[in-house]
Amino acid sequence: MKIAIGCDHGAYDMKLLIMDHLKEKGHELVDFGSYDKNSIDYPAIGLATANAVAGGECDKGIVLCTTGIGISIVANKVKGIRAALCNDCTSAKLTRMHNDANVLALGGGVIGPNLALDIVDIFFSTEFSGEEKHVRRLSQIAAFEEEK
Repeated sequence: MKIAIGCDHGAYDMKLLIMDHLKEKGHELVDFGSYDKNSIDYPAIGLATANAVAGGECDKGIVLCTTGIGISIVANKVKGIRAALCNDCTSAKLTRMHNDANVLALGGGVIGPNLALDIVDIFFSTEFSGEEKHVRRLSQIAAFEEEK
C-alpha cells in the first residue's frame, strides 16, 4: 500500500517510528514533512498529505501533530478525506469499518509509541464493512461536500 505521511515538529519522532514500522511491513511511503524538529506550521503539511490521498497519488494517509487535532482539522478540509483522530485501538478499528476513514490522525504528545504502532496496524489492516447503513451515511457526507 502507498501511504502519505506528514507531521509537524511535535510529532516528528513518532512519524519516524511509524515510517520505519510501515516500511518493515512492505508499505511504500510518501513523506510530506516535517523533516526535522524545527518549529513548523502544520496546515500546509496536513493539506499536502490529504491532497495526495484525495488525488489518488496515495491509497491512505497519516497526519500527526502534538495532539493530532489541528492537523486532522486541516486534512478534513480536503474534499473526499475522512480523517479520524484515534487515541485507542477500538476507534481505529471502527473508523475503518464504519466510516471508511482514509487518513489516520495521531497525537505524538498524547499516545506512546507502542500504542501508536498498534493503532497504525489496526487502521491499515481493517477493511470497510460495506454495510448498507454505513454506505448510506458516507453518501450523505459526500453530498454535504458537494453543497460547499
